[in-house]
Amino acid sequence: MAWALKLPLADEVIESGLVQDFDASLSGIGQELGAGAYSMSDVLALPIFKQEESSLPPDNENKILPFQYVLCAATSPAVKLHDETLTYLNQGQSYEIRMLDNRKLGELPEINGKLVKSIFRVVFHDRRLQYTEHQQLEGWRWNRPGDRILDIDIPMSVGIIDPRANPTQLNTVEFLWDPAKRTSVFIQVHCISTEFTMRKHGGEKGVPFRVQIDTFKENENGEYTEHLHSASCQIKVFKPKGADRKQKTDREKMEKRTPHEKEKYQPSYETTILTECSPWPEITYVNNSPSPGFNSSHSSFSLGEGMVRPRLTIYVCQESLQLREQQQQQQQQQQKHEDGDSNGTFFVYHAIYLEELTAVELTEKIAQLFSISPCQISQIYKQGPTGIHVLISDEMIQNFQEEACFILDTMKAETNDSYHIILK
Repeated sequence: MAWALKLPLADEVIESGLVQDFDASLSGIGQELGAGAYSMSDVLALPIFKQEESSLPPDNENKILPFQYVLCAATSPAVKLHDETLTYLNQGQSYEIRMLDNRKLGELPEINGKLVKSIFRVVFHDRRLQYTEHQQLEGWRWNRPGDRILDIDIPMSVGIIDPRANPTQLNTVEFLWDPAKRTSVFIQVHCISTEFTMRKHGGEKGVPFRVQIDTFKENENGEYTEHLHSASCQIKVFKPKGADRKQKTDREKMEKRTPHEKEKYQPSYETTILTECSPWPEITYVNNSPSPGFNSSHSSFSLGEGMVRPRLTIYVCQESLQLREQQQQQQQQQQKHEDGDSNGTFFVYHAIYLEELTAVELTEKIAQLFSISPCQISQIYKQGPTGIHVLISDEMIQNFQEEACFILDTMKAETNDSYHIILK
């Protein structure tokens, strides 16, 4: 019994000693590298491993990535290895996006010989701007009446069928295409990144956008609502030729860096591959209901059947110092000329479409025009006889004449940071 007890104990002592000797023999390894030693993740991130990494199978073998979208514009060289690519575009310039069928043999046979629908969007990259996207876009519409954020260059595009755009969604276009045929879409982005910054420092400080493509197949009812694939890339948009100057500046900055610093940055690629992402949440837009379509000119629209006429349409013009000066000049001219000639003065009005005919609805629509929150509008008044201010009510709105015109004036509220709006 004594031997039976001592043998395991002796074995444990011997094993413990071997482990300590082995640990001691390894204790000095790697110390000569110092604090700057590479971790394995750093080594794998080096450019020489990038091609091998891309050939590895995806995490989910069953995942189908049926399409690939390639933007024919170079990526910036000033992007770190683990960051998303950034591509610079010139305002209004046509850029090709190639729509590639990336399916393996036998994948998604239900779309063989059929069309799919792709929806293009230019959206905000920053989450804080995504939360206020509607107000941001309405503010842009106010400052750029009649313009669109995103267009398709129809004459240059190949393989697209029935391109459409909704006049109320300035940042969205859609079309049908056949994956079995060559398809290239040329897009134009008309807004620049600095138009959505508080301070105008130039394109370098502008906000980044995303070009997102969502593709859908038909369901049993012939509606394109079944999601197939979504991908996007990060862009910044500059005034004409500004993207070329920014690309050159980034390249010159990278050339001045040491070889060790350059290893931390991605090379500049001639094209931008859009990476997979979640579908855009506004799926309600992806339906088969009639929508305005393109005609022969890519910048104009024809109304499709079934756009519903609003219950009341009014036109408003934002009053400014220049407008007040012109009104004063008109009053002086009217004293001199009985015909009240306006001397060719031109004012831009915006349409407000009302359905509920309530003061709350009018407040919300005016807030959209000013790109502010409705809670920042304290009261809305209508200027009455002898210049009195009459509080707007639901009943007053219901008695507005169709296509009535008003000039919007603002007056600071006495107690807080809100405003009074006066309809003149």
